[in-house]
Amino acid sequence: MSERIALVTGATRGLGRGVALALADAGWTVWCTGRTQTGPRSLEATAEAVTARGGLARPFVCDHADDAAVASLFAAITGEHGRLDLLVNNVFAIPSVDIWSKPFWELPIDQWDTMHTVGLRSHFVASHHAVPLLKRGRNPLIATIGSFAGAGYQLNVAYGVGKAGVDRLAVDMARELKRHGVASVSLWPGIVDTEWVLSRPDLPFPKEPRESPEFTGRAVRALADDPDLMDRTGRVHIVAELAEAYGFDDIDGTRPPSLRTLMERR
Repeated sequence: MSERIALVTGATRGLGRGVALALADAGWTVWCTGRTQTGPRSLEATAEAVTARGGLARPFVCDHADDAAVASLFAAITGEHGRLDLLVNNVFAIPSVDIWSKPFWELPIDQWDTMHTVGLRSHFVASHHAVPLLKRGRNPLIATIGSFAGAGYQLNVAYGVGKAGVDRLAVDMARELKRHGVASVSLWPGIVDTEWVLSRPDLPFPKEPRESPEFTGRAVRALADDPDLMDRTGRVHIVAELAEAYGFDDIDGTRPPSLRTLMERR
């Protein structure tokens, strides 16, 4: 039980990669999923980075819209470890159509399905498979990546509804999991400098303050290490506020403020 075992979904880039690297710094075994096998933003690249940072990488090609592929992933984890300490529900799909510049009635209906299949339903499916393994884990936790969009309009109708669903999923799962000693939380990062955000200067995001993907990873790691983790279960937590509570900084040594505070000032 000295080995810590995590599964981070959608770990080839963005927040998923940042979480995987933060866990690697603490020597975790990190199962990483994605669809891209090779290249600069791929499972291979993430696995190499995890190994370089001191973790043990387990890359696994998985399309989280495919239930059979997800079942195969958890069969592999069960076969190798028989348990799991941490599930990070991060995977998300962005529709190919530009959903940010048009109102919902001018968009194809399937943009809703794209974001809700991989980004909400996928989290339920992964959690469904993970719980039997988490019940055997050490300080077990399901950390699901939410957004401030769950509390108010941001960017797109389908996006906000999906993120509100993420929060409800995390909170309601916690209710049924509590008696089994498994924690479930939703995490709200701030404005994160993911590859996608940096490639889209047209998005209506403030230039400052920004967070690195690893800032959220450090929040996940702090929660997983907290002996009083069950005191935090069933809630939505803002990453920047967890930084204040646990005393960690972003990779540049700064501690970005909570967007809750910034919004209250407006």
